[in-house]
Amino acid sequence: MREAGLYAFVAFLVIFDPPGTAAMFAAMTAGDSPSRRRAQAVRASAIAFVVLVAFALGGGGLLRALGISLPSLKVGGGLLLFLLAADMVMGRTMLRASPEEQAAASRSIGDISAFPLAIPLIAGPGAMTTAVLLAEQAQGDWARLAAILAAMTAALLLTLAAMLAAAWIARFLGETGQHVIGRVLGVVLAALAAEIALAGLRESLG
Repeated sequence: MREAGLYAFVAFLVIFDPPGTAAMFAAMTAGDSPSRRRAQAVRASAIAFVVLVAFALGGGGLLRALGISLPSLKVGGGLLLFLLAADMVMGRTMLRASPEEQAAASRSIGDISAFPLAIPLIAGPGAMTTAVLLAEQAQGDWARLAAILAAMTAALLLTLAAMLAAAWIARFLGETGQHVIGRVLGVVLAALAAEIALAGLRESLG
């Protein structure tokens, strides 16, 4: 159970990418007051939490209703996470909106809590897929599922803390530091994605 929680924490932390999320958040809320920035960060984190818990608890049932097996989910989810990792390492925006698109969205809608901050910046395709995968791997073990949800919550709280300190983090890391951290996290995510996909292949062939 402890290993499952630690694995989930690392996976979600890498996907949430707190420094990168904080940098985008700082850019999107540059003209807002401190109180408005705090409110949007807290609200976005709460929305992302509800979405991810819903996927963790209900996503598996939906997939079973569609006739999708856990090994197939692992292979497909691993490939999706690998694409997200490649996105992070190469600095491309295949699965995520670019900083410019995020900033344009924030200017056009004012309140960025739900979109684009909660979805898809925090609770994006990678996070949703990971929530379903890890919950399905628990196989009805409620203690293990609770550990996974607790790990996800801890990673989300760290992301919230990073957003609340976004201005300081952006100044401290600078653009180069943000790129370096994002690429390192991308490599870690690629390894996690490969492990998930290979496990699915072994189960399918075994």
